[in-house]
Amino acid sequence: MRAAVVNTPEAAPVCADFPDPEQQPGRRPLRLAGAGLHHVVRALASGHHYGSEQAYPLVPGVDAVARTDDGRLVYTGLARSPWGTMAEWLVTPFEVELPAGADPLAVAAGMNPAMSGWMALAARRAEAGELGTVLVLGATGMSGSLAVRAALSLGAERVLAAGRDHEALERLRGLGAVTVALAAAAPDAWTAALGAAVAEAQPTLVLDFVWGPVAEAAFAALASPGTDDDSAAIDYVQIGSLAGTEAALPAALLRSRRIRISGSGAGSVSKAQMIAELPEIIARFADGTFDAPYTVYPLSRVGEAWSHQGRARAVIVPD
Repeated sequence: MRAAVVNTPEAAPVCADFPDPEQQPGRRPLRLAGAGLHHVVRALASGHHYGSEQAYPLVPGVDAVARTDDGRLVYTGLARSPWGTMAEWLVTPFEVELPAGADPLAVAAGMNPAMSGWMALAARRAEAGELGTVLVLGATGMSGSLAVRAALSLGAERVLAAGRDHEALERLRGLGAVTVALAAAAPDAWTAALGAAVAEAQPTLVLDFVWGPVAEAAFAALASPGTDDDSAAIDYVQIGSLAGTEAALPAALLRSRRIRISGSGAGSVSKAQMIAELPEIIARFADGTFDAPYTVYPLSRVGEAWSHQGRARAVIVPD
């Protein structure tokens, strides 16, 4: 079959012949409709993600929309290595049928980034019964923007959306979020802006898609100057690290606030948990709550897609 093939960690994929995926009992092969080129796809292929097996050659891709042999469109993923989802044929362990009205390529572009915030929100809602005030760091990227939309749709009392893209912040403000503009390369200003926002509404849940110095600014903003034991407990969930893989955690924050810091991602969230949430997430694409801009690249241009940048997500489709 034709597939995107990564031959070394440093190389972009090329369109080439690759062995058909191994058959699995009870699973019929699916034909690719579209596979999103997410940040995690590049990181896994290059060996920079903690889940990378670093065995080459491989087919990249973690999820896709595909067509069954009877013509149904389904969302799927978790193909067995070295097969990913950027190939003509897929054999995968699950399928979730797309509802009427869902743009299959928007689903391919947006499900992975939407899932990253959704899982933390769903876990908080299941544990506490409500979301309270949610602070999203990195709210102007696709994952963060979808997390803001998810928090609003799941009934958060207030959503604080922090990011650097002013145009994207304005769109989120129009949806009902309280926006926090973070000036470029100005950590002290980030702390001041976040401090002013959390003084107005103390978050009960923080979704951090960026980490690094932005997280450090958030820690400083969240730290209590006193020992008030009436402050609400905070769940701080680390999801992405686009701003840096390390962040210094001040001891004063841990002692002055009832704060729990955890992560959400493959390994800390079970596959069964993720699959159980998929129908509800997909429904948000069908009803217009979620959207995901995308740029289509045929499989033969996967090398060009690999360097794609901008607000739209690259989606690989068959030639």
